[in-house]
Amino acid sequence: MGRDKLFLHVADKPVIAHTWGQFDDARFINEIVIVVREGTEKNFLAVAKRYQFKKKFQIVVGGAERQDSVWNGLQAVPEETEIVVIHDAARPCVSEELIASTIKSAEEIGAAVAAHPVTDTIKESADGRLIQRTLDRTKLWGMETPQTFRLEVIRRAISAARAKKMIFTDDTAACELIGQPVRLVSSIAPNPKVTVPGDLPIVEALLQKPPVSDLQKAVA
Repeated sequence: MGRDKLFLHVADKPVIAHTWGQFDDARFINEIVIVVREGTEKNFLAVAKRYQFKKKFQIVVGGAERQDSVWNGLQAVPEETEIVVIHDAARPCVSEELIASTIKSAEEIGAAVAAHPVTDTIKESADGRLIQRTLDRTKLWGMETPQTFRLEVIRRAISAARAKKMIFTDDTAACELIGQPVRLVSSIAPNPKVTVPGDLPIVEALLQKPPVSDLQKAVA
């Protein structure tokens, strides 16, 4: 997007301030670890000072790949931690209900992910030019965050992925590597990620709406 999207302003705050605030207000979150690019630590500390978040937090420098950054964050959590909630800071509309639902499911089965059923028709193409086949969308889910785990589960999963030098785009892929079941938690309320400029007006409209309880249902 030409600049760090986490510091773009929507609904009168930087994106990161909205996301951080959601977890700062969430009843089931005790401590927050922010994993950042090297050299940006002061920017995040300035946000914390500006918005006076209440919960204890740490700022940790990430790594070259997603799994490296997640691993660095996991090393910073207190040893007595039972459940870790991993969330993309570019999803500022996450609700407390969704966070709580993933925690409950992770407590029960070890791993859970916010997700939504795919409604578009999905085609597979190896070269990006010609369609090879149509996928059965009734079996397809789009992954979101939070992705929530028992601490020992996600540490074991990420460790296995790092040992194999795997590169993945979400943390549930590491769980698949070790055979850990992951429960889908249906994300009913919009939980978009800020990726391109056109996402900003949508996110701003959602953030300016009055909070509404969004009932979540776990999919076994």
